[in-house]
Amino acid sequence: VQLQASGGGLVHTGDSLRLSCAASGLPFNQWSMAWFRQAPGNEREFVASIDRSASNTLYADSVKGRFTIARDNETNTASLQMHRLKPEDTAVYYCAAGRWTLISHYRSAYDHWGQGTLVTVSS
Repeated sequence: VQLQASGGGLVHTGDSLRLSCAASGLPFNQWSMAWFRQAPGNEREFVASIDRSASNTLYADSVKGRFTIARDNETNTASLQMHRLKPEDTAVYYCAAGRWTLISHYRSAYDHWGQGTLVTVSS
C-alpha cells in the first residue's frame, strides 16, 4: 500500500492550497481516508476525514469552514482543499487510509500513512 501526498508549499496568510493523496495497492473505495497534520514540537492532529463513498465528512473545529476533504474513487485520490490559510496551519500534512473504520478522528483508526507534505503559511 502506498499513499503519496503532494501539493504542499509556501503560501501567505489568506491564500489557498490544494493537497492531493494518490493511493495504490489497496481497493480504494473500501477505505476511509483522512488528513492529519503535525507542526514542529506538536503531536500529530486530526484535520479531516471522509468515508468510503464520500457521503460523510468530519472536520477538526480549527479548519471547519475553511478546508474541504474530497475523494475520487475512479482515480484513487483524496484531496484537501484549504482556503483562508493561517500561520497556525503550518505543518506537515499526512494522508491516511483506514480499512475498518467508516470515519474517525483517531489516529489509531488508520492503517496506512503517506510520507507527508509540508505546508508553510507566512504572516
